[in-house]
Amino acid sequence: MAQEKMVVGGGCFWCVEAAFNQIEGVINAVSGYAGGNASDANYKAVCTGETQHVEVVEITFDNQVINFTQLLTLFFTVHDASQVNRQGNDIGTQYRTVIFYQSSEQQQIAEQMINDINQQQLFGQDIVTQLEPACEFFVAEDYHQNYYLNNPNQGYCMAVIAPKFQKFKDQHQALLKQ
Repeated sequence: MAQEKMVVGGGCFWCVEAAFNQIEGVINAVSGYAGGNASDANYKAVCTGETQHVEVVEITFDNQVINFTQLLTLFFTVHDASQVNRQGNDIGTQYRTVIFYQSSEQQQIAEQMINDINQQQLFGQDIVTQLEPACEFFVAEDYHQNYYLNNPNQGYCMAVIAPKFQKFKDQHQALLKQ
């Protein structure tokens, strides 16, 4: 097994984490924070927007089962990458769409994919996903981990995550864990 990591932000981390934890070859997807200017991160501070951290998911995967390009394609289907600093009703810099590349190879793949998506106008407009070099990742509080799977009947989960999650699973059935 050849493990690799990717760190992405695409709105609320609950949805992104739930989706990636269902993908064959993903060893673990962990909710957390990255990209800020404070020396530590927690939910209360990040929600203010003042720390500049983003809600992200750190995905550890077996690149012999699924590769970075495939995971990046999934990332662009689990959120709306054309929205600046928001996903639906979640508004603020902590919800921006971002890829924290872990290597120059990941950077090149991500740049090419963003260029291709924009040329094809797959979202009807250019995407605004930022590319930033890897930085410190702070694991989110325990109650955020596997939030959707542990709280499927919570209001936000039912109204926002469930429809996105179902659409994601329908689109990518062949890649789901058995």
